[in-house]
Amino acid sequence: MMVVMSKGSHFFSVRVYYEDTDTAGIVYYANYLKFAERARTEALRLSGINQSDLLSEQKIGFVVRRCVVDFFKPAKLDDLLTIETKLHDISRVSMNMRQSIKRDKEILVELEVKLAVVGDDMRLAKLPEFVRKSMLKIFNH
Repeated sequence: MMVVMSKGSHFFSVRVYYEDTDTAGIVYYANYLKFAERARTEALRLSGINQSDLLSEQKIGFVVRRCVVDFFKPAKLDDLLTIETKLHDISRVSMNMRQSIKRDKEILVELEVKLAVVGDDMRLAKLPEFVRKSMLKIFNH
């Protein structure tokens, strides 16, 4: 696993394993969402934010409010993929991120994800200022 920041983007690498594929050795479409989730989690971690701490200490978490995915080409067994994550927008209660999943420089999948902040009662909650500042800092906004 490689985690890197560069010019406002977060890069996370993942290898495609047998468990990620269908019988033809092609990545099952829902697994791209898992790869993207892992990349977003590692971006948060790089900013000093641990989601389990947010849940236990702040009583908040992130839920996917909206996700738009464009599939261009399939990834295959043993491919090394890089997920690039960019913070597009951040508000008091949500974050919008854009992600691309690439094999080398070839874009395979693009995602636009809106994450809402919710409390432990699953109602919309305010994003803590320290989280907002940390995200803006690592994504150079």
